[in-house]
Amino acid sequence: MRARYEALTEDLERARVAWLYFIGGLTQQEIASRLGLTRLRVNKIIGQVQAEGQVQVDVRLPLVDCIALAEDVGQRYGLVDVVVVPDIEDYIEQKRVIGEAAGAMTAALIEGQDFGIGIASGRTLSFAVRAIPAKPHPSSWIVGLTGGVTRSSGTNTFEVATSFARLLSVECHYLTAPIYCATAESREALLLNDELTDVLARTEIADFAMTSCGSLAEDTTLTHIRVVKDHLDDILRLGAVGELMGCFLDMEGRPIDHFLNEAVIALSPDKLKLKPYSVLVSGGTDKIPIIRAILRAGYVNRLVTNEGVARALLAGPR
Repeated sequence: MRARYEALTEDLERARVAWLYFIGGLTQQEIASRLGLTRLRVNKIIGQVQAEGQVQVDVRLPLVDCIALAEDVGQRYGLVDVVVVPDIEDYIEQKRVIGEAAGAMTAALIEGQDFGIGIASGRTLSFAVRAIPAKPHPSSWIVGLTGGVTRSSGTNTFEVATSFARLLSVECHYLTAPIYCATAESREALLLNDELTDVLARTEIADFAMTSCGSLAEDTTLTHIRVVKDHLDDILRLGAVGELMGCFLDMEGRPIDHFLNEAVIALSPDKLKLKPYSVLVSGGTDKIPIIRAILRAGYVNRLVTNEGVARALLAGPR
């Protein structure tokens, strides 16, 4: 199984290089800078695909449709980089492929960098952190971008952040609080704790952030939280199409006017927008409305998703 996904990542890299060089018209140096590769690596890939007869009038590589979709989505939403992976019928396998593609993107960005690195929660991100072979500067650190939930699933923000920090051999910081407080006032009271406030400040100064997003289906981890479940009808009535780090957004990416958005312990979407490196890692047809909302609002500058979502993002108005 591991060999299969390593091969998929290598194919994706080769296809992106070939598409950008032979169709996109970029120079080898431009491609190297854009994809976080060495110029030697780019030159080697171009030579290989030529020698193997994979380039004639067009690029005859299996993922070329995904490369073209990624370029179109990036241009439409003003993104620095987009990776689109093939659609896979199996729900968990689709998350794995998206996550591992995000891991490859992240590795190129953090290799050797002295970064504060923020990570949210979710199954797709748990796959992503397992697929990051890069090593940042030893003084880098990880911070969880949200408070936690009480149910342990291997995808809680504490667990994902811990796995990431262990893989990179760097220190880790946690928002040791529930993702939602009972009221906005109780949130303010909780933030009187200096240590918690310091960690929340770290989420804001981190250079790099990787997050996913959630739909408002009744079977998600977030909608199982009691306070969310109790107010889900109101949240939907106010026009929410999903959530980003616990913040409920409408179709234009605006936070809805609900007390839970004032009671959440997490990095805010507006602060996410300020980061030089921000990656949204999410796929599946149920996520299309919230992914589109996040891109419309410009909260992230990079995206990793699947083919079906990319096609939907290009259909209809921006």
